[in-house]
Amino acid sequence: MPYINVQITKGATREHKSRLVRRMTDALVEELGKKPEYIHIVIQEVDDEDWGYAGMLTDEWKRQQQSQQQ
Repeated sequence: MPYINVQITKGATREHKSRLVRRMTDALVEELGKKPEYIHIVIQEVDDEDWGYAGMLTDEWKRQQQSQQQ
């Protein structure tokens, strides 16, 4: 029983998540010959302030990137 846990920052639409689940399922079926009904995929959304990236919280990093682009 394959189990995939995907953690992303918040903001993906339901359509995005649906496509991710379909493509990950298709990959396991194609590459490993697994049956779709046995594949479990969990998507966990994490607030930007609860995710660290490049030595800072992601919300800070995004603000820094936006200010550099202006």
